[in-house]
Amino acid sequence: MRIDSFDRAILDALQRDGAMTNAALAEVVHLSASQCSRRRSALEAAGLIEGYAARLNAGKLGFGLRAVVRVNLKDHGRGSDGDFGAFVRASPEVASAFSVSGDADYILDIRVRDLEAFAEFVHGQLLPHPLVSQVRSDIVLKTLKDRGALDLAAV
Repeated sequence: MRIDSFDRAILDALQRDGAMTNAALAEVVHLSASQCSRRRSALEAAGLIEGYAARLNAGKLGFGLRAVVRVNLKDHGRGSDGDFGAFVRASPEVASAFSVSGDADYILDIRVRDLEAFAEFVHGQLLPHPLVSQVRSDIVLKTLKDRGALDLAAV
């Protein structure tokens, strides 16, 4: 789907506030509410908008520890990626996970209540996993930037 400046403006506005009504969106992008509604539906149907979610404050909700964990697997056979992926998807401690190039096979973004919960996850679930050969972790001390929005200027 080709997008124009109005579509970019709609996407940009929705990145900032996914709960924005079509009437409010119309004011921002300078189109009618019905045009915004049609364009928004088309962007959703094309898969450019995958969904809407509220950004929660993890710290205020009791998830005071964030860690970046690099994982190496013992085996890189056909089923390894799928088996480890199933483990990651089933682990509520894992906020996001990435298969990466470099010195690790995967990078996991872990959100837990405290150091005790982190240790339990690493020692009780991650390290005992039969595919895991090495785990290296870094505790996040301060978040400098945590933006999920895309820069749409080049689109």
